[in-house]
Amino acid sequence: MKLSGTLANTSSAVGRGLLSGLIGTVAMTVSSTLEAKLRGRGGSSSPADAAGTVLGVQPSDSTGEQRFSTAVHWGYGTSWGAVRGLLGAAGLCGPAAAATHLALVWGGEQVALPATGTSPPAWRWGVTEVAVDLWHHTVYACATSLAYEWLDRR
Repeated sequence: MKLSGTLANTSSAVGRGLLSGLIGTVAMTVSSTLEAKLRGRGGSSSPADAAGTVLGVQPSDSTGEQRFSTAVHWGYGTSWGAVRGLLGAAGLCGPAAAATHLALVWGGEQVALPATGTSPPAWRWGVTEVAVDLWHHTVYACATSLAYEWLDRR
């Protein structure tokens, strides 16, 4: 069975998006690790806490918590790359695609974390924490989009 052109193009774009999401996750990891060291803070457990709530996962010890947090971080970032791929398949590219991707990823976080009770709404974080979080997500969206555009060059 041969895939139609549109389905083949879309699935190819999603595949490029997944790889791009992995690259974006690397960039965000570097950004957030450097920032955490500079500010003397630990990593955030909110994404893993939210995923644990949704999936019913409760790691039994700190080693399990760290493994789960790492899996969530890399899985979440990589999978959001598929959305960037879909944006590309829909014809969106360049800064408009990066900005749309950022809005979807960061907006999703702003809904999911408070909805699962793992983080207060952003208006309770303070300006500095919102700016830092938005910065890391901007790094992710830009790196993901740059990687996607490079992989999608024709």
